[in-house]
Amino acid sequence: MSIQSSSGGIPVVILKDGAQQTKGRDAQKNNIAAAKLIAEIVHSSLGPRGMDKMLVDSLGDVTITNDGATILKEIDVQHPAAKMLVEISKATDNEVGDGTTSAVVLAGALLENAESLILQDVHPTIVVDGYRKAAQKAVELLEKIADKVSATDKDVLERIARTSMQTKLVRRDSANLADMIVKSVIAVAEKKEDGYLVDIDDIKVEKKAGGSIKDCAIIKGIVLDKEIVHSGMPKKIDNAKIALVNNALEIDKTEFDAKINITNPQQMKSFLDEEQRMIKNMVDKVIASGANVLFCQKGIDDMAQHYLAKAGILTVRRIKESDMTKLAKATGARLISNFDDLFEKDLGSAQLVEERKVETDKWVFVEGCKHPKAVTLLLRGGSQRVVDEVERSVHDALMVVKDVMEKPFIVAGGGAPETYAATKLREWAKTLEGREQLAVEKFADSLEVIPITLAENAGMDPIDTLASLRSKQLKGNKWTGIDVMKAQVASMHASDIFEPLSVKIQIITCATEAASMILRIDDVIATAKSAGGPPPGAEGMGGMGGMGGMGGMGGMGGMGMPGMDM
Repeated sequence: MSIQSSSGGIPVVILKDGAQQTKGRDAQKNNIAAAKLIAEIVHSSLGPRGMDKMLVDSLGDVTITNDGATILKEIDVQHPAAKMLVEISKATDNEVGDGTTSAVVLAGALLENAESLILQDVHPTIVVDGYRKAAQKAVELLEKIADKVSATDKDVLERIARTSMQTKLVRRDSANLADMIVKSVIAVAEKKEDGYLVDIDDIKVEKKAGGSIKDCAIIKGIVLDKEIVHSGMPKKIDNAKIALVNNALEIDKTEFDAKINITNPQQMKSFLDEEQRMIKNMVDKVIASGANVLFCQKGIDDMAQHYLAKAGILTVRRIKESDMTKLAKATGARLISNFDDLFEKDLGSAQLVEERKVETDKWVFVEGCKHPKAVTLLLRGGSQRVVDEVERSVHDALMVVKDVMEKPFIVAGGGAPETYAATKLREWAKTLEGREQLAVEKFADSLEVIPITLAENAGMDPIDTLASLRSKQLKGNKWTGIDVMKAQVASMHASDIFEPLSVKIQIITCATEAASMILRIDDVIATAKSAGGPPPGAEGMGGMGGMGGMGGMGGMGGMGMPGMDM
């Protein structure tokens, strides 16, 4: 129980039983330590020589990855301050797709450096203000040195995609994959007045274990993980005319209870004949439109399947709504809700629709669409774990290509822009008065953690490397960074290592905001779910502490069953 005394010395109970409070320095230390631990976890997986993590969940499912956001999402983080770092990696992943590890490593470094200032009695607010100014200045510096490129320059986009995949499992095949990724993004990009707009959802990524990463392919159309409904239908159709219907090809059951009194078999027959006629009528409309392929979002009656097979129409049913939208974009067909509305002008086209066997499953491929606004990347790999990691790498690469198309500015990689910004920030710090100067210098030190980590992971001596890097940067070689694969300090332009400016800006702003938020906390109050139980997280998981007054089943969290959505 937390008892506070008033000025008169009378004890006043403020917090209820089981609540815990950490104040002042202790709270800050605790939060900073937790955030540093999170940064340490991912710090070894930064860069081309970064290591992977194997994560095993409670069901025994294994994930092997070095994608910062995935690592932090899979490990269920309990500490509230550590959760903030998990959030910045998620936000970075959603916003720009790459740089998730860098954002967390930078946030950890900012907090570590701030701690040394706080121990010297610099007020946290001053540190936060200094950090904010430094972040703003760093972003300005990077914008100044970024190179403007053409949004559709395939050469540049491929370099960007390759750089993103250098750090992943797929680096051996990055050239081949980069080519596919750039083609797919350019295919779905929409030209606007002030540039391009890319919706990554228009690129369907299908994965299947088996084969090797070399077998990955881009399909100018859509791959459906469904099979053809009836064995009597053709398995392959050239010059397909495609009808997309999101209505069921079956007779609707009546909503209300209806009784039909039938007195003789003749009535029964006419009743069934009528059903059959209605179904045949629907199928006839499909045939009349000239379609030879039918994709249906809902079910298709057995009788309808028979008629469609007789007419030689290749049919697939129960297709996901998102796939139907993609099919419409890829083939140019119009989604129809009512068979009466189906005419030839609503049909889409593709060179080929074919059912193929992929490993043990049968999939339907819609290929050779003329100007597809939706495409598919078919990913293969030796095992399920490999394919999963290929998918994550491809996602990051797709996102960075999208970033450059939407904001066509790039900087070099390999820690070059961070070192450049750090060098310039130190010069700028000297013009500031007061203690903010110290905070800006610490911010510069934190930025250099990125090249230091890259060097450490490559087995280079971090101190020698940084000294060499700084001296070359001071001589004015702004694109000097760490060539991790050759383990030397070199020009990044020569190594073809480039990153989108938007990723760098996102990393700096995200990390600074998270660090500032954690630094401003001086009091952590954890309240218990119910009387008698420690707060969840105080002992790993809320104990079985008293169920009294839990208000129905709402508080199951306190029962040691975390994450049960009741």
